[in-house]
Amino acid sequence: MAHLLFRLRHVTDEEAMEVRQLLDEHGFDVYETQAGFFRLGVDAIWLRNPAQREQAEHVLAEYQSERQANARKAHEEALARNEAPTLWRRLLAHPFQVTLVIVAVVLIALLTLLPFISLAR
Repeated sequence: MAHLLFRLRHVTDEEAMEVRQLLDEHGFDVYETQAGFFRLGVDAIWLRNPAQREQAEHVLAEYQSERQANARKAHEEALARNEAPTLWRRLLAHPFQVTLVIVAVVLIALLTLLPFISLAR
């Protein structure tokens, strides 16, 4: 029976291509599924051969830990260069968008707390 190896939902195209190439380089027997028009299925890469499961999961775990280390390193370098994204920088770059998000958060919080505030009276 096939084994779900890697979900593709919320994955960048770059990462998906790297995973496909990695699995192809190691000779794993895989296939992909799409979620479909109504998103009822699963965007994923599946492993056909259950005998390859441990090895495939090990290869993917190594890849993901390496990718995480690279992302952390890039973020630390951005912090060192003082170029890391912060709320203040986002506000300066996109003032209208950030203001709308803050207003939406405040409105949602007020709507959520309004019944409890009215009970306190």
